[in-house]
Amino acid sequence: MTATETLTLAEIEDLAFSALVKAGTSEANARPLAVATAMTEADGVASHGLAYIPIYAQHVECGKVDGQATPVVEQPRPAVVTVDAATGFAHSAIDQGFEKLIPLAREMGVAVLAVNNSYNCGVLGVHTQRLAQAGLLGIGFTNAPASIAPSGGAKPVVGTNPFSIAAPDADGNAALLIDQSASTIAKSEVMKHAREGKPVPEGWVLDANGQPTTDPDAGLKGSMVPSGGYKGVGIALTVELMAAAMTGATLGSVASPFSGTAGGPPKTGQFFVAVDPAATAGGAFQQRLADLIASIHDQDGARLPGDGRRACRIRAASDGVAVNAALLEKVRALL
Repeated sequence: MTATETLTLAEIEDLAFSALVKAGTSEANARPLAVATAMTEADGVASHGLAYIPIYAQHVECGKVDGQATPVVEQPRPAVVTVDAATGFAHSAIDQGFEKLIPLAREMGVAVLAVNNSYNCGVLGVHTQRLAQAGLLGIGFTNAPASIAPSGGAKPVVGTNPFSIAAPDADGNAALLIDQSASTIAKSEVMKHAREGKPVPEGWVLDANGQPTTDPDAGLKGSMVPSGGYKGVGIALTVELMAAAMTGATLGSVASPFSGTAGGPPKTGQFFVAVDPAATAGGAFQQRLADLIASIHDQDGARLPGDGRRACRIRAASDGVAVNAALLEKVRALL
């Protein structure tokens, strides 16, 4: 059995914050990333939580990400916010963008945020969830270094490119949270299997020749399997359009990897749409949303996207999070 240690969410945030600052990240940049790390662990998405802190620290030290960056926020049009992340962490750039985006969406009915010269934003649903908690329908896109080949091809041209939608209930919660990548499984899960020396299930990855494999290392040198075949490629292209073309960020085909130290800053992008439901549906939104959710929850065994994360979050708030002891030792060694 794998040894674990239980930490509170506050302890996870403090540990992540201290490690990032020790590596050369400013406190202003470290805090949003540390908060997101704790939220991610609370949601049960351990592959994107503390496991990424050693990678983030390494990337600050080698210059792949500028831990001291100061994002530049502008408002070129009445309902448009742009942020140049200045090759720094995406989280602080998104945080500063949201400070303008949220009141703008409430005022205008809909507003957008475009972030470029950015970096890995972690779990995209963490960010759209915040828009839902502000009473807005949040839609988010983020592109990544290429790891999915086009239909009929073997050379990756787009990343796993997730999109996320979070819908608010009347109490300021994300009643519905969709957060999925264009690949069958997140690439970080393949990387986790590679680190642990474990094979991956069939249908996760292809080797460099486009052939199915259960070898995670061969898959990392090849390509990820798109979810739903050509439909997954279509999702990846849609996200690439929104997160890279619409922001002026670097395409995944030329972006440096989110792993390792080679290649310099990836300069990828994020794009968010925030909509005030009252502006489009009047007072009908909450009832329609409640009816939609009920149509799923009324079925025995049926689950709504986000249900698993919500259950994990409730447990984490009261009982803490069981974290792999070896990982904790690795993160604490950074201090």
